[in-house]
Amino acid sequence: MTRTIVASATREIVIGFDQPFCVIGERINPTGRKKLAAEMIEGNFETVKKDALEQAACGATMLDVNAGVTSVNPNETEPGLLVQTLEIVQNLVDLPLSIDSSVSGAIEAALKVAKGRPLVNSVTGEEEKLEAILPLVKKYNVPVVAISNDETGISMDPDVRFAVAKKIVERCADFGIPAHDVVVDPLVMPIGALGDAGRQVFALLRRLREELKVNTTCGLSNISFGLPHRHGINAGFIPMVIGAGMTSAIMNPVRPQEMEAVRAANVLAGTDKDCMTWIKTYKDFKPGEHAAPPPVAVTTPSAEGAAAAGGRRRGGREARMARG
Repeated sequence: MTRTIVASATREIVIGFDQPFCVIGERINPTGRKKLAAEMIEGNFETVKKDALEQAACGATMLDVNAGVTSVNPNETEPGLLVQTLEIVQNLVDLPLSIDSSVSGAIEAALKVAKGRPLVNSVTGEEEKLEAILPLVKKYNVPVVAISNDETGISMDPDVRFAVAKKIVERCADFGIPAHDVVVDPLVMPIGALGDAGRQVFALLRRLREELKVNTTCGLSNISFGLPHRHGINAGFIPMVIGAGMTSAIMNPVRPQEMEAVRAANVLAGTDKDCMTWIKTYKDFKPGEHAAPPPVAVTTPSAEGAAAAGGRRRGGREARMARG
């Protein structure tokens, strides 16, 4: 059974098919959050601290930490800021962390100060990225997220995305990195633009599990991009991807509806032993506690923009990747 081990200084987590779904909190990321970016540039980390504590309290398994505040000279600005952010977070909560950057220098700087065994997020199938990131993954003996796109961009063909994932797993093996330390992101496309995006990812997940035997992750909210009441779509998507074999996701644990879906899926998949987490969390739950969501403006993406939208994990992956 594939088991990807991540750890903080005091806590070890296993990502695996026989484990509870791993919720990687997405909030510590200035991409698409101008206020947070401005605060971090000024050395103000109050929102970072609040987001770290709130996500931990809401049940996150891990926290993603990103400091990509600008596309201008990220090789100079990002390493120091990422280290500072990482140190603040890991001294505040005991959850394992995901080091999230497209700048190899920032990843290495963070790995030098990270406690435990963090997850590196991420590497793509581009040869330049593989040569820059995989030696660091091997040197520090950490797992890595493998994103299923390469020099040609994000393919709309799921078979191409599978082939890119397979290539990355094979290149990892060349560097002595085992498949159980590769967590593949098959790239979830927005269902509002591509009607078969759900079926695509379900089929991809089964292949990744059965053929490559790797753990998987995604930017969960990509599926609902451009639709009203996105959290309802996300909540419906969660048990379906878990049933297809996904073992983790980068998502917002502060959303009760989505965390309820995660916990319910764990119960039904048999990974919440004796339903104890569900019982502990909801034994005093009162129906109607959560208010209905406010009205949401509809901005449905075009099919032509699907590739770009599919890359908007946590507010704008295409900007992050362009910076690298």
